[in-house]
Amino acid sequence: MPTETSTPRRSWRDAWAVYTRPTVLRMLLLGFSAGLPFMLVFSTLTAWLRSEGVSRTAIGFFAWVGITYSIKVLWAPVVDRIRLPVLTLWLGQRRGWMLLAQLTILLGLAGMAVTDPLTQLTQLALLAVLVAFASATQDITIDAFRIESDAVEFQAALAGTYVLGYRLALLATGAGALFVADAVGWTAAYLAMAALMVVGMLAVAISPEPSSPERLDIEKDPLVIAFRERTPLRGFAADMGAWITGAVVAPFVDFLRRFRWLALPILALVGLYKASDLSMAAMANPLYLDVGYTLSQIGAISGLFGVAMTITGGLVGGLMVARFGLMPMLLVGAVGIAATNLAFAWLATMQPVIWALTITITGDNFFVGFSATVFIAWMSGLVSRRYTATQYALFSSLMTLPGKFLGGPSGWIVDQAGYVFFFFYASALGIPAMLLVIWLMRRSTEVHRIANA
Repeated sequence: MPTETSTPRRSWRDAWAVYTRPTVLRMLLLGFSAGLPFMLVFSTLTAWLRSEGVSRTAIGFFAWVGITYSIKVLWAPVVDRIRLPVLTLWLGQRRGWMLLAQLTILLGLAGMAVTDPLTQLTQLALLAVLVAFASATQDITIDAFRIESDAVEFQAALAGTYVLGYRLALLATGAGALFVADAVGWTAAYLAMAALMVVGMLAVAISPEPSSPERLDIEKDPLVIAFRERTPLRGFAADMGAWITGAVVAPFVDFLRRFRWLALPILALVGLYKASDLSMAAMANPLYLDVGYTLSQIGAISGLFGVAMTITGGLVGGLMVARFGLMPMLLVGAVGIAATNLAFAWLATMQPVIWALTITITGDNFFVGFSATVFIAWMSGLVSRRYTATQYALFSSLMTLPGKFLGGPSGWIVDQAGYVFFFFYASALGIPAMLLVIWLMRRSTEVHRIANA
């Protein structure tokens, strides 16, 4: 786990220099590749469906496509351990899976482009699920690739350029796809987006396969050896049991064994760090509209300026970690997320003036980007390089679940108590994360020793 002892403070010049590292620059392309499918199976897709006259009831069921991203930990062990015919031998474990996922996304998007939503809605839904599954698989392998490509001290910079690339992809597949669809139609828009997957393929071509000598063959894992010695199973059943033990059980046992009693507060922080932000997300746009802002005003400030501030926050987060260390910036991110929810409460008391909306969106989006970069870097330091993909997939799945669950009754709370109370409540959800960060900061030396044992 990166701490003050593992993430040395640098001068401002040296802090900026981390963004010139080839590994950091390549993450810009991989971040773009990771972000490209997301909008195309969510909001952009729903805009297409509604413009073609598909019922709101049918469109609502497409939200289930997103479940794929929340359960990717289920097949992460396969991505971590299974060798692909030809591709693994040619490109290596990480790049081979990455290219397979990218080709699947490209073909899936192209298939969606030539599918009629009115007469082939089931086929379109299946293709959307395929794209989401391949996208989640690409996330698994890019996360593992990023962690294994460079030292812990550079993970914040890697995350910063990843966030930048991801946000640029959201712009391209959100506003960009809508502009293309309005000009030449949805088929052309989705074909154009499919073609942009070559950005990720280019990154695969120019990136060396990360060397991870810590990554064990399954048969060498101590748990597998113990299983082989004790199991009464024979033949294929014994082989399958050994594989499941090494690929699925061992990563979780390794995490618990390394961190022991600290595993509980660490996992609690993983789940709670973004709870304040995720719990209020569904109420941001309703607030803007109820205050009296127009769709054009919201789109101009939130859609374009807001994205720019998220990118800025991500890059600043990587810079500040390089300059001041990881754990202090993790605390700054937690405080910033909670504090910006208070800005929404303030906005709810204002008249619809542009400067108030701009201040609120600036603060919120800046700390969304800042905290994402710092949090990704922190989680990356928790991962054993023996089980990179599986353990990080566990963290990335866990980090969204509590916030989404707490966000469920957000509309009901607003209806009962109003926006001001709700955003104070959402801000207060950030307090446990702050306390956990402070608590872990006081034990940083012990946690660092365990993480690197």
